[in-house]
Amino acid sequence: MQTKSKKTVDMTTGSPLFHILSFMLPTLVGYLFQQLYSMADTVIIGQYLGEDALASVGATGSINFMIIGFCMGLCTGFAIPIAQAFGARDYRNMRRYLTNSIYVSAVISISIAVIVYFQCMNILHLMQTPDNIIQGSWRYLSILFLGIPVTVMYNLASGIMRSLGDSRTPVYFLLLSSGLNIILDLLTVKSFGIAGPAWATVISQAVSGILCILYMKKKFDILKMEPEDRKFRLHHMNNLLYMGIPMGLQYSITAIGSVILQSSVNILGSTYVASSATAIKVQLFMACPFDALGSTAATYGGQNIGAGRLDRISAGMKWSVLIGFCYSVAAALVMFTVGTNMVRIFLKDPSPVLLENTALYLKINAASYFLLALVNIIRFFIQGMGFSVLAICAGIFEMIARAFSGFYLVPRFGYIAACTASPLAWILADAFLIIAYFYIMKKLRLRLSSQSQPNETPV
Repeated sequence: MQTKSKKTVDMTTGSPLFHILSFMLPTLVGYLFQQLYSMADTVIIGQYLGEDALASVGATGSINFMIIGFCMGLCTGFAIPIAQAFGARDYRNMRRYLTNSIYVSAVISISIAVIVYFQCMNILHLMQTPDNIIQGSWRYLSILFLGIPVTVMYNLASGIMRSLGDSRTPVYFLLLSSGLNIILDLLTVKSFGIAGPAWATVISQAVSGILCILYMKKKFDILKMEPEDRKFRLHHMNNLLYMGIPMGLQYSITAIGSVILQSSVNILGSTYVASSATAIKVQLFMACPFDALGSTAATYGGQNIGAGRLDRISAGMKWSVLIGFCYSVAAALVMFTVGTNMVRIFLKDPSPVLLENTALYLKINAASYFLLALVNIIRFFIQGMGFSVLAICAGIFEMIARAFSGFYLVPRFGYIAACTASPLAWILADAFLIIAYFYIMKKLRLRLSSQSQPNETPV
């Protein structure tokens, strides 16, 4: 029997808090740098090209999240069967899931890239993107869409490493690509305008993904393939799609509401587009610990459900919620004290209206950060435990809330309704997720209890 690589981490034994923190912290660094090079695009574009160019990038945020988010969710979902097989010490099936995840993700990512590239301008028109920024938005977004296959390559490779308990190595490569991205941004923005930072993002992700693959091939002994492991297997593909598509859809379904909301903000004008875009960039950076907790929850839940350790899942949930609460309080304090100053990073001379609008958005959302923490923690625990459909339902509730804000509240109450859309979405999602989690745990305890009872023989 093949032994585990030294690079892997078994989360089914030992202190849950230690595993959560030791996995989360490197993952957090990775998310921070991922946001850093996303912010670098926005900062450099805003500083060098001005407010309209910043608005052009901002107008692409929700549709970019809908498409790229689906691909990232797909990769996270594909890593869950790998984590479950690893937790169950079924290394043969783990390798077969890995190879088939590569086949499926290649086909899906190329197909999506071709379709959305040719529909990019139509999408921007449907979102009522202001005329003065639509060409810049198209130029930036179309390049990112062409880079979807390399985005999938990096996210799948890093997801596989995290599913085996190695959350550190993807961060090292991400640090390298983040530095490369910033250098390329600075070298290209003056000559190529808004297209330069877009290409910089794609090239940087390609470098990071290739390095992850080369590292796994060299260092992970349990991933060394035999000829049987490389075959197309319909059963494994079906299981991967069963986990991956719902997780991708939960991102996309959530983003549909954001697209509707963005469309309503676009009607308010480019100043409001720039305001919300700047606030969202700051918030995404501040929310990185919630994303890291979610990624940790998916891997921790996947490994422990594979080992049948419900007691460890309950303990992991409690510690995750406590960590999320502590950070939520700290992040809210930061936003209320220095959040407005962060806006000046993006523009040399931001207008008073932009500053006021951005500060309002950040404060309203910061007051609700614990709601966001619960969304990420509970949803990804549920996803890691294999209940993909319920995780999608949470995304539907978020979509409904943001769509309601976009269709009804923003036209009537203006920009402040856009600021309250996310907290409203988190409230609805949490109400569903909390009930779903306790239902799942009760169901699994009954299942394990019936399996552990000896069969009765008739007297």
